[in-house]
Amino acid sequence: MKVIESRNPKDVHKPLAPYSHQIEASGDIRWLNLSGQLGMDVEGNVSEDSVEQLKMAFENIRINLQEADMDVENLTKLVFYIVGEMDADRRREAIGEFLGDHLPCTTMVFVAGLAGPQFKVEIDAWACKENK
Repeated sequence: MKVIESRNPKDVHKPLAPYSHQIEASGDIRWLNLSGQLGMDVEGNVSEDSVEQLKMAFENIRINLQEADMDVENLTKLVFYIVGEMDADRRREAIGEFLGDHLPCTTMVFVAGLAGPQFKVEIDAWACKENK
């Protein structure tokens, strides 16, 4: 068994630069680190609406978690990078829909820009699960 395994799920867009969507470290506890997930679908489509990008980034996180046999409850940390204005009520609703009752550690940072001008949201995620 590899101690560190890199993966790019086929149902998430191809990486935009030389990086992996996820790297899993195995041992007694399996740690999963995701590259920042954008609001881009597998075909490369990006909504102009920042909350829709947030929802798509969450979907990409969900797909990455599934690829690693994990789910939202395994998330330990989320870091949100947001460009420009985003409706706070819609943002909170989207986050609540994704996380449900699960409350991982979170950080939210407003930044001047991301990998391209069309991107308004990027989310870093960490997860862990007991290795059985």
